[in-house]
Amino acid sequence: MRQVIIIGSGPAGYTAAIYAGRAGLKPLVVASSVEAGGELMKTTEIENFPGFPEGLQGPELMFKMQEQAEKFGAEVLLDDVVSVDLHGDVKKVTLGSGAVEEALTVIYATGSAYRKLGLDDEERLSGRGVSWCATCDGFFFKQKEIAVVGGGDSAMEEATFLTRFATKVYVIHRGDSLRASKIMQDRAFANEKIEFLWNKTVTAITGDEKAAGVTLTDTVDGTESHLDLEGLFIAIGNDPRVHLVHGQLDLTTDGTVAVEGRSSKTNLPGVFAAGDVIDVTYRQAITAAGSGTVAALDAEHYLAGLDKELLDQALGAEPAEPVTASAR
Repeated sequence: MRQVIIIGSGPAGYTAAIYAGRAGLKPLVVASSVEAGGELMKTTEIENFPGFPEGLQGPELMFKMQEQAEKFGAEVLLDDVVSVDLHGDVKKVTLGSGAVEEALTVIYATGSAYRKLGLDDEERLSGRGVSWCATCDGFFFKQKEIAVVGGGDSAMEEATFLTRFATKVYVIHRGDSLRASKIMQDRAFANEKIEFLWNKTVTAITGDEKAAGVTLTDTVDGTESHLDLEGLFIAIGNDPRVHLVHGQLDLTTDGTVAVEGRSSKTNLPGVFAAGDVIDVTYRQAITAAGSGTVAALDAEHYLAGLDKELLDQALGAEPAEPVTASAR
């Protein structure tokens, strides 16, 4: 049995692992078999993470975080969590391999997943012209006309990045103004390859073997039009990954895991949550990292208050020295 299991390996998960590792808790990070590193593995240049004035690529940042966590004793496991039992003193985490890991505390940092349009042909044409990741698939759209759906920072970043490959990038937005930050808007507006289609929603995707176009519905007058395309990138937000904890952890009206105030404490003792899975407002790498710090410190404080017998079980044959909670 372990002292801490961290589910998720984005900025929140790895930062929690760094702090838990430094506290001598020997955390296990279940990082996923296919999405280790989280959404930043699909992000291009990051310019606003403190300490990197020249910027760096998303995957580079995540590899550095993983390396730092492992330096302090974290074990990173490339497997998927298929179910959890978070009740009682000992938490159980079942992996895709069939193994069951036990721990006295769990930090739930699963992040969020791409939101979909909900159209009939969206899944059918996924990977055949429909994508949610410009950095993953942009290379395949050289000299093609494509579109990005959305109006936030992610959509502007996707559109700007895709101009490296495409001859034309349409930005389809349901309103007449963007939600994106000013700097991201300015970059998109200044790019001659980007054209904005205002007050439009995508109501159908056409194409047999590959995406060939979209049907647009005007949000003002309801009229329909068709736009020929060879690629459609969807950047309309994310939904927190909470499927594993339904019926166990309380959720907010936004669908995120509910925590107490500024802490990471959930409704179950010994279970903590961090990162985008608790945050629908900021959703930045740096706020997720800070949230992971909080979760690790909360877990450390919780362990410090447990009975010596339980701690001895987690520590195995090692001497059961008291766990001390301290601010770092």
